[in-house]
Amino acid sequence: MPARPEPRRRRLPREQRARQLLDVAWALVGAEGTDALSLGRLAEAAGVTKPVAYDHFVTRNGLLAALYQDYDVRQTAVFDERIGAAKVQLKDRAHAIAGGYIDCVLSQGSEILGILAALAGSPELLQVKRRYQQDFIAKCAGWLGGFAPEGSVPEAGFWAILGAAESLSDAVVAGRVAQPAAEAELEHLIVATVRRGR
Repeated sequence: MPARPEPRRRRLPREQRARQLLDVAWALVGAEGTDALSLGRLAEAAGVTKPVAYDHFVTRNGLLAALYQDYDVRQTAVFDERIGAAKVQLKDRAHAIAGGYIDCVLSQGSEILGILAALAGSPELLQVKRRYQQDFIAKCAGWLGGFAPEGSVPEAGFWAILGAAESLSDAVVAGRVAQPAAEAELEHLIVATVRRGR
């Protein structure tokens, strides 16, 4: 009896393949940690050849940057929805930012914390992280600046808000702080920082 030919791999359009690879990469980070993530391991888990993974991301750093960008797109959508639904009042905006930030981190769990740690691991990736941090600060300036006594909040204030958001999210994921308490603390910090002004 002749051997059965192996089934041919289905060729996906580039955008669908990229989405599939990112989904598999997130699953790998969740199951095995960021340190285990490589383009070879990704190709194996996704059932594609190594050249396919390399064609999409080029390097491991490229894959990590793509994962963070993927997270950022989802986070931006959440913020846009919550800010759009919030009343144009400082407390409501602060509530939307605090809840949105922590919810996004929780939705991705320890995986995003691993990606953030990996981004700090090389100068190239640190630049990627800094770019997204600056984008978040610019958005906060647009959302909150008009409520400050002098019409703007000092940049150091936004960095303090971002640092608190990252630390509180980390504490919630680790089970050290309850989500409602973390959100309330972050909301309070945002309001106090904006009202303090310069």
